[in-house]
Formats: sequence, structure tokens, C-alpha cells
Amino acid sequence: MAAAVGRLSLWLTSRVNVDRNRAPYMWWRQQRGCCFSRPIGATRKYSYDSRDDLKVRYLDGEDAGIVVVGINRPKAKNSISKNLVNMMFEAVEDIKKNNKVRSVILSSLVPGIFCAGADLKERAKMHQSEVGPFVSKARALITELDNLSVPTIAAIDGAALGGGLEMALACDIRIASSSAKMGLVETQLAIIPGAGGTQRLPRIIGVSLAKELIFTARIVDGKEASRLGLVNHSVEQNDSGDAAYLYALELARQINPQGPIAVRMAKLAINQGIEVDLSTGLAIEEACYAQVIPTKDRLEGLAAFKEKRRPRFKGE
Repeated sequence: MAAAVGRLSLWLTSRVNVDRNRAPYMWWRQQRGCCFSRPIGATRKYSYDSRDDLKVRYLDGEDAGIVVVGINRPKAKNSISKNLVNMMFEAVEDIKKNNKVRSVILSSLVPGIFCAGADLKERAKMHQSEVGPFVSKARALITELDNLSVPTIAAIDGAALGGGLEMALACDIRIASSSAKMGLVETQLAIIPGAGGTQRLPRIIGVSLAKELIFTARIVDGKEASRLGLVNHSVEQNDSGDAAYLYALELARQINPQGPIAVRMAKLAINQGIEVDLSTGLAIEEACYAQVIPTKDRLEGLAAFKEKRRPRFKGE
């Protein structure tokens, strides 16, 4: 246990002592298939440009620090293709390098669909020898999403099936519209969930329920998903079809003013601690707490409390 906690402490030090003066990545090369746009009020503008499978927005103004990753494959029901996987890898890597990011919302720009899972048309054209490596890469992508140090929120405003639900399961928080449909349906195709579904779903809703859903390929709506604990909240869908996104945005806005290093350390302590026994988990918590003690943000929090004002955290 001591060795494990020691390694964690070294890793924590390297994560916290990164260059906080790095200019934020407020750019995105158009040839990557992503773009930035400023939020207009609280309403998203849907795009149907087939050249842009993924759109990444770094919000500004009072929402600075929130990143919205939007899947945009309307002709393919946002299914997971080779191109989408590559683009999402690039997006995640840039988010990891940007110390100004405080939360990430994973959403869809296609009404009625979150992500329909694997692109079966593309999969049908793959040689048998290509399938394994592609699934491994998709699994690695979802693991990278899971490992982001900032809070991640899945806004499920439509169908999230197979790999689409697996992406959502890798997020810290899931918000679904009441009409959204969710399920790990791979057994219908004589395969199993291959991008973390067999591991993350039992950890979220329990082993027995996860087995039932996977064995039967059952699909549930947002209300039942909330009852099962599959999503944090189910919200009534609105006329714009983006109720889950708007709820996720408000949640991100509640995260935004909190101490960013503290939020990251809390996430790390929870994620690492839940996988070990309580004694080791408490040691991990102690190691994470040690990282926030020397920060300027902690002193700012105390000063703001004393002066009865809102703290101005800088992630330092």
C-alpha cells in the first residue's frame, strides 16, 4: 500500500506542477474537422455540415473553462467511425494540455441521437484482422476520456447505444432527457461490449443489473435509466431537443467557480480510491489533500471567506 501511495504522490506532483502559464488552446485547425464558436445565450445552433464529424467549442466569457465536444454525423446517426475516433483522440489530447479547462460536456449536434454505437457499415467492410485493432483503439479513446483530470458530463439527448453508451459511461456525470434511449445491445450482434461496457456498467449500477441489461440487450429510457442509477438526472425533453445539454451546461456552470485544482484532486481521490480497500483509499485521499495545501487557491479561499466575497481561483 505504501509503495502504491508513494507512486501516486510522485504522479500527483508531476500533474500539479505543470506549466500554468501556458496560453490556452483557443484555436483549432479547420482541417482537423473541428471548430470554435461562441455560445449564443443558452441555445445551441445545430450544424449539418458533413465535413465536420466533431465540433469542439471552448466557451468564453462567464463560461470560460467549459469545453463542449459535439458529435456531428447526422447521416450516420453519430456512429463511431475510424475518423471520429481519430478526431476525438486529438480533441482529448488538446483538452489535457490546456490548464484553463475546468469541465467538459460530451454532447451531440444531431437531434434525437447521442451516438448509435459502432459504424456498422464501415465495420462490415473491415477485414476480420482489422476489427480487433479498431475496437482496441476505440477502447483506448474511451479510457482517455475516463482519465481526463477535469469533470466530464455526458448530455444524452437521444439514443445512446452500444459504444455510444460506453462513451457516456466513461463520463463522471450523465444527464439524459426522459425520451432518450440507452442500452448495451451488442449481444444482438453476437458480440459483447468491447469498449469498457462490461466493466463500467457494473461499477455504476451493480453487477446483477448490469448482467441483466447486457444479457438481454435491453434498452431503457431516461426515466428508467435514472431509476437504475445509470444516469444522474433525467429531464423532460424540450422543443429544441437539447434539454439534457442545457442541464449539463448549468451543472458545468456550478462546477466552474470551484477551486480547479481541488476539483481535480477530488476526482482523482474518488476514482483511485473506489478501486481499492478503504485503508488504501484514505491514504490516497491524504496524498491528494497534500497537493492542495500549498496552492495559492487555498489561500484565496480563506481570504475570500474572511472578507465575505467570492473567491477568484486561478488554478495555482
